[in-house]
Amino acid sequence: MSSSVGLLVMLEAKPGKESELSEFLKSAQDLVVEEPGTSTWYAFRINASQFGIYDTFPHEEGRQAHLAGKVATALGARADELLASAPSLQPVEVLAFT
Repeated sequence: MSSSVGLLVMLEAKPGKESELSEFLKSAQDLVVEEPGTSTWYAFRINASQFGIYDTFPHEEGRQAHLAGKVATALGARADELLASAPSLQPVEVLAFT
C-alpha cells in the first residue's frame, strides 16, 4: 500500500501517568490493525513524558477515517486522565516511502 498523507501526533503525559500512556499506546496497535485505510502506524517515546504517533495513509479518506476511528475515540475518552495538554496533530504530506 503506498502512502501519500500522514499524521504526526505529539503527546505530553501528565506527571505520574507516563507508564499508563505508554501502555495505552501499545494496546492501541490492535485497534489500528483493524483500519484498512492505515498504511503504517508507529507509537514512540521521545523522553520521560513526551510521546508521539506517526502514521501514514494512501489517501485523505484513510486519514479522516483514522481521525474518527477507535484509537482517536479511546484517546479522547482518556485524555483528561493521561495528557498534560491537548494532543498536537500535524497533517503531513508523504514525499517518499519505502
